[in-house]
Amino acid sequence: MYRSKADERLGVMLAVAGALSSAMVLLIVLFLIKEAWPVMQRVGLWRFLLDRAWNPTEMLYGLGPMLVGSLLAAIGATLLATPLGIGSALFCRYLAPAPVARIQRALVTLLAGIPSVVFGFWGLVVLVPLIAMIEPPGASLLAAVLVLAIMILPTIALTADAALGAVPHGYIQGAAALGLSREATIVNVILPAAKPGIGAGVLLALARALGETMAVIMVAGNVVQVPTSLFDPVRTLTANIALEMAYATGDHRGSLFVSGLALTAIVAFVAITAWRTTGGRNPV
Repeated sequence: MYRSKADERLGVMLAVAGALSSAMVLLIVLFLIKEAWPVMQRVGLWRFLLDRAWNPTEMLYGLGPMLVGSLLAAIGATLLATPLGIGSALFCRYLAPAPVARIQRALVTLLAGIPSVVFGFWGLVVLVPLIAMIEPPGASLLAAVLVLAIMILPTIALTADAALGAVPHGYIQGAAALGLSREATIVNVILPAAKPGIGAGVLLALARALGETMAVIMVAGNVVQVPTSLFDPVRTLTANIALEMAYATGDHRGSLFVSGLALTAIVAFVAITAWRTTGGRNPV
């Protein structure tokens, strides 16, 4: 096939861009390993999981409570946001009149662009006091779950909408020819066909929730403990890094890089799972 010089130049530019993107990710991971490796050798990897508390100045390096808090907040938010996001996408794609669907998509897109600190501020001044009326102190795992659910809702809604739009129209025509109702078509034909894209979007939203920092700092309470209820304060790995990095030195500083490396590994696992879910295709 004939390729013009413009095509060749474009190919080179895209190859360079892709290589630079991959190199940046690799360099970040190598930097985390370099900074975390000395304290991992001195302390041992298992102590970061098994130590009874987090107090590096007292030689206690237990990241377990913060790892549990991060996972509970992110998974809880994803479980809450997933049905809402998929429902929003189905409403826009198959139920709403065209003008209403356009407005709904615009509002969801706007929600995706709101800075995380705004969500955190809203959660701090509105949500936390409401929760405190039920069970003090208000700043808690529940507050973190609710704020994160609102933050990741647009990711799920927009990726689900794109996945539903990619379902071949022939599937819908075939279902109509068989006499299936609209509800039966959605449940038995459209959703199964769009499941890989929707699943990948849910996993990407989970990865975003795991990596969120500012909003969680403002509403979660930042107490290093394994929560026994939704109303208990928690501290996540990202919040711990942001709160302590400014004054940490020595092994304390290195242990924060260990927590960053652990968080990166978890997010990478989620991203790879999302990629495998779509067979290597972009979920959106």
